[in-house]
Amino acid sequence: MTGQHPHTPSTTTTPTTRRQALDSPNRRFRRALRKRGVLAVSGAAVLAIAGGALAVGTQPAIGEALGVPTISASATPALHGTALDRAQAAATIVTARTVVQDANDKTDTTVLERHISALSDYPTLSGGALSDRIESTVDTAQDVAQASADQDKRDADARAAAAKARADAAAAKATADAAAAAAAKAAAAQAAANTPAGAKATASSLAASRFGWGADQFQCLDDLWTKESGWNYRAVNPNGGATGIPQALPGSKMGTVAADWQTNATTQVTWGLQYISAAYGTPCAAWGHSQANDFY
Repeated sequence: MTGQHPHTPSTTTTPTTRRQALDSPNRRFRRALRKRGVLAVSGAAVLAIAGGALAVGTQPAIGEALGVPTISASATPALHGTALDRAQAAATIVTARTVVQDANDKTDTTVLERHISALSDYPTLSGGALSDRIESTVDTAQDVAQASADQDKRDADARAAAAKARADAAAAKATADAAAAAAAKAAAAQAAANTPAGAKATASSLAASRFGWGADQFQCLDDLWTKESGWNYRAVNPNGGATGIPQALPGSKMGTVAADWQTNATTQVTWGLQYISAAYGTPCAAWGHSQANDFY
């Protein structure tokens, strides 16, 4: 139509909102830096991003590697556009290599190493391709760093569990050893108490402490049980089955004191003293009856 021209679409898309304007690759990357906190170049350089510019300081060698002059007190050089992207790529490589170097030996860094290799072409890359490689390397470095930290924790937990197991085993052994030592000591004490001398010592002590019988009564007791069993806790009368030091008939009567009456002289002595006290009043009375009747 005369006087009118067809509309030709522009090849440049103008952001329609502030959010879209803030969503450029460079801004996304800088947000990733702040959010992830992984691009801190340890002991090598400080990357300062402000107002869309990047400056390199503290290490001249790093500045030269990035193609950026070192920051001085009087001037802060800045990069923009592709130069900024390439500087970010160089810094990303440095950090990613540190992540690989510091990773737990059990952590797979193969993918991150491939990303580092791909990003190493940054001097020849620009635009979206460079931004994509930076972002994928950052993401993978973060994943590897997290995986390494998780593995470090698992290793630490395993070491702690192993140490606890060793400590528990040592404690259990110490407890078992102590119990075995106590049992051995008790067995030795019981063996000593089961001898005639040990049984007499027990009888003398119990006669005095529980019944108030003195040395004269113990002499009668000694005579009585020497005649009956010779103070042998295993003695058994073949004619009637009377058992033990006091020759209880049947021997199971002594079970009223303790279940170990067959193997413990102290149990037998305790029962025998109780029997004499209840039946005769004193050992001398029981001894007198035994002399007169050949039993008590």
